[in-house]
Parts: sequence; C-alpha cells; structure tokens
Amino acid sequence: MYTLKCISRLPLNILTFQPIAKCSSKGIQNATLQYRQSVQNVMQGVAYGQPTPWTHSHLIKDGEVVPGIDVNEFQARRNKLMEKISRVNKSCFKISAHVVIIPSASKVYMSDKIPYVFRQNTDFLYLTGCQEPNSILLMTAINDNYTSTLFMQPKNPQIELWEGPRTGVTAALPFFQVDQVFPVSEFHSILQSFLNAHKNSIVWYDGANILQAEVHQNLQQLIKTLNKQEFNNPKSFLHELRVIKSKAEQNLMRRSCEIASAAISETIRKSKIGMTEHELFATVDYESRMRGAEFLAYPPVVAGGKNANVIHYIANNQFVCDKEMVLMDAGCEYHGYTSDITRTWPINGTFTPNQRILYEIILDIQKTLINKLKEMPSLDIIYHDMCRLLGKRLQEECIISKNLNTAQLLEAAHHCCPHHVSHYLGMDVHDTMNISLYNPVLPGMIITVEPGIYLNSNNKFVPSEFHGLGIRLEDNILIHEHTPEILTESCPKEVMEIEILAQQNQT
Repeated sequence: MYTLKCISRLPLNILTFQPIAKCSSKGIQNATLQYRQSVQNVMQGVAYGQPTPWTHSHLIKDGEVVPGIDVNEFQARRNKLMEKISRVNKSCFKISAHVVIIPSASKVYMSDKIPYVFRQNTDFLYLTGCQEPNSILLMTAINDNYTSTLFMQPKNPQIELWEGPRTGVTAALPFFQVDQVFPVSEFHSILQSFLNAHKNSIVWYDGANILQAEVHQNLQQLIKTLNKQEFNNPKSFLHELRVIKSKAEQNLMRRSCEIASAAISETIRKSKIGMTEHELFATVDYESRMRGAEFLAYPPVVAGGKNANVIHYIANNQFVCDKEMVLMDAGCEYHGYTSDITRTWPINGTFTPNQRILYEIILDIQKTLINKLKEMPSLDIIYHDMCRLLGKRLQEECIISKNLNTAQLLEAAHHCCPHHVSHYLGMDVHDTMNISLYNPVLPGMIITVEPGIYLNSNNKFVPSEFHGLGIRLEDNILIHEHTPEILTESCPKEVMEIEILAQQNQT
C-alpha cells in the first residue's frame, strides 16, 4: 500500500515504474489523516468529476471516495488483487513483472451528442472509486512491490462547459490516493517504456470485453511489437475478490434492497384493475428514485396475465385485467450496488384458487431453498433441489401425473421453470460471472433465490386450466456462517400480506 507521505518522500522513476517502498501501518494511518486534512484545506473549491465530501456532504462522508466506501478500502482491494496475480508463475524466475490494465467505460451515445446515462465499468469502479469515463487504471507488480497509476482526462474548460467538470490530473492524486496520475494521452508511451524495461512481464487485460476501442487497438499492436502471444485476463482474480462483500458493501446492498422492497410494496398497494404495465413500471421507478436510488438496476419485467410466461418480458405495454396476476421483476441501483426482487400478485387483490395453489407451491419451495443455505451448498445444488421439489409438489397437487419416472419428472419441472434458481448479486445484477455456480457459497456472498413456474399453452404436462399462469418469487440473500440474512425481507410475499396490500387501491 502506498500513501501520499511515501510519495512525497521517495522518488519514482516514471519511465520504468520503479516501485516505491511500503509504509508501516502507522505511516499509513498518518498519511490518511494528512490526506483528509490536506484535501479539505487545499482542494476545496476545485471542481471534481464526481461527488465529493465537500460538494455532496449529504451523500459522502469525510474520507470516502464514493458513498459508503472509504479510500482505504480501495487501496486494500488493489493490493489484494496484485497479491493474487503476483502468485501466478512465481516459481518461474523469468517473469520480471506483472502489468494489470483496467479501462473505465466510455460514454455511449443514443444519437448525435445525446449520451445514454453513463454507467462505469464495475471492475474499474471497484478498484478506484473513479466514476469518470475514458480513464485507465494501470497496476504493476515487481516482486512484492505494487504501484497503481491512474490515467485521467485533463481539465478542459471548453469541454467542461458542455459536459460538466472533470477531476483532472492534479486533484485526482490526493482524492483517489493512487501512487501516480497522468493524462490519459500518456498511457501508451508510459506502458511501452515499462514493458521495454521489463521484457518478461505478464500483461493482464480483458481483451474479450472491449471498453475503449482506441486503447484496445493500441494494446494489441503493442503486444505484437513485443512478440507476446496474448493477454492474460484478470477477471477471475477480480471476481474472487468482488464475490465476497465487505461490511461497507453489505451495508450498501442492504439499503439497495430496502429501497427496492419499499418501492415494490408501494407499487402493489397502488395497483388496481385496468392499470397498464407501463403505469406499474413508472410507479416502481418513481418510488425507487424518491427513496434515494439513482435508477433502476435493469429494465424491469412488468408482466400482466399470460405475459408472465415470457421470462424476460420488458415490453410493459398491456392492460392488466380483472383476475390476472402481475409478475414484477425489478431492482434499483444505489451508489453502485444493485437489488433484484420479484413479486407476483393478483391485480384485483384476491388470488383465484388455481393461482393460489401455484403461488403457495413456489413460496414453500423458496422458503425451503433459503433455509438450505445454512448448509453452504453450491448454487447448482440449490437449482437441482428446486427442480426436484417443484416436480414433487406439482404431483402432490395432482397438477402433473404421478406416473412419471425420475427423469420425466425432472423434465416436467424444467419445462415449468426453465431458468436457474440463483445468481450472484452485487455491483452488477448478474454479478461476478467468472465465479462458478459449482462452488459452495461462502459468508459474505450475496445471491438471489428465485423459483418460478410458467405454464404456457404448449405445456403438455399440466391441465389446460393452469395455462397462462406465471409466478416467480425472488429475494436477495446475504450468506452468513450460520443463518442466511434475507435482505429483501421487508417486501411482502405471504398470501395474506399480498392480498391485503393489493386490495387497498381497488374501487
């Protein structure tokens, strides 16, 4: 870990990235205090490219880079990543250094000069806290010494007049507490100088997910010039870190889940016969934002009636009629952390007998699966349990034949619920995709548990009176050593709770 105190005391060779010495823990603490005091005293009045404790004190506390996450946590994340990467090929004496390149996202435009809402590359955000586009994080490891360098867009009054302030190079160094900051235009030449000085370096870069086209092209050309075969992808190492949430991350996830739970509950309360799916979409969006969410985490599913049989239905443009159910799959993003909830309710406030049978089956299965998380299973084990339980319960209710063998029963269950029952959750909705679903869950992971049933007219296993019904229940679960924590517990799902809530706006 490197600090401003170290930087001010020790020289750094820019061209060869000679690593600076590590500080003691006491030195780190003193430097952090100096950082906070110096930034407050010296940097106030500087326009930044993102919220700061001095411009947005209602969002960010002193010492935080983004709401809820302290600058020290970002430093620790970078060090942990480099420790993991440095262990690769450590026995091979020919490896002189490791180089890790993590680009930020770029702005994407819907039409000329009209951008989409910017969303940062979550790997870059996780390591830096920087929310600006067209930046790059470069980390190097020589033996056990690590250096972190940010490349930022420089200040430009003319561009900032139109697009808003940039943090720039000077202010970025104390704010993000990396070792060095340079203009992004110098990235290629500085990287090339380092690689020329360390010819047996391993270069870590996700070449499959191109975030900045020009940077990617330059890197490909540089690799060819240096006679290296290919990049090594750092994503698996990153996701090993990201899948275990820190205490600060857990708190942000709790709040994201609380907001989405309240927004969906209020949407159920305001729903009534004859509303459109679009109105319900608008309601959950409004209720989430009014409680502090920046925006919805993904295009929500608001599916009335048989539309619920389309797993990713997002047209959201039909009326919801009497005796139909609404399946709403929605979540919000709160300071970079997402929630993902599904609730199903009768638009008129009362389940029909067939609706209630299926609903109680899914509710009971979900409770069983959540309770099983105490055993620390893998997500795939949870999925196989769901299929087995779904088939068994449908047989018990005489909805599917009791004459099916085991293979046929699992086929019927999969036909009724073709999706997986769980995924990791965090900064992205489908978070840390490089972590296998075969791995047992661990304390600090956050996952979804989302059994469902979808009975379209092509389903040959169920009676026709159940055709058109679609139900899913989804909660967000924080894994603890003994008892899982349901982060979305405040969002009603018991039959009586749902009916009481959904009856409140009927005329």
